[in-house]
Amino acid sequence: MVSGGGLRLYSYWRSSAAYRVRIALNLKGLDYQLVPVHLVRDGGEQHAPGYRAVNPQGLVPALQHGQRLIRQSMAIIEYLDETFADQPLLPATARERARVRGLAQVIACDMHPLGNLRVLQYLEREFRATPEQREAWIRHWLALGFAAIEALLAENPSTGEFCDGDQPGLADCLLVPQLYNARRFGLDLDPYPTVRRIEARCLELEAFRRAAPEAQPDAPAAAG
Repeated sequence: MVSGGGLRLYSYWRSSAAYRVRIALNLKGLDYQLVPVHLVRDGGEQHAPGYRAVNPQGLVPALQHGQRLIRQSMAIIEYLDETFADQPLLPATARERARVRGLAQVIACDMHPLGNLRVLQYLEREFRATPEQREAWIRHWLALGFAAIEALLAENPSTGEFCDGDQPGLADCLLVPQLYNARRFGLDLDPYPTVRRIEARCLELEAFRRAAPEAQPDAPAAAG
């Protein structure tokens, strides 16, 4: 591991956004301190004044690097990539970087927010959504997103062993956690063979396995 110069990651074991950043840190070989923030216990530790001082949105992840605090997983990952040059997570050309960012943003901007914990809690609280309705809602948006990602990956010559070529990068950091979410909510992944092939290749790597939810120190024993 490489010293990150005092990197501290505020994380929750099952947060897919925090999962993305853990993968990125591991791919870049950076050492960091993990600070668990339990999103459910006691109404959610993310709402406590102490954590709101770290992130006024009350969301994880947040990354502290010395005196700097960076919020939002995509911003954190790109900050790490720009600050620590080894093992780059974005391609060399502007054209390929745009493609990779576009893939990542399908997940970060269009898929993930609609299944976020606070969105689901709002559906239950304000619209009396049942657990079955809530999960149908999630599967609908996941299926639309993965159909698009499958087409974008399968039809592009830049796709290799990973989302971009034969080295894991930014898009893979987002893809694997979103597939973890999809399985949690029972989405049929058979229609997405390219997506599943890339995930399987990612999970051969220690950087992805160490970032997995069940491998986190704050994961309940039953998750392992």
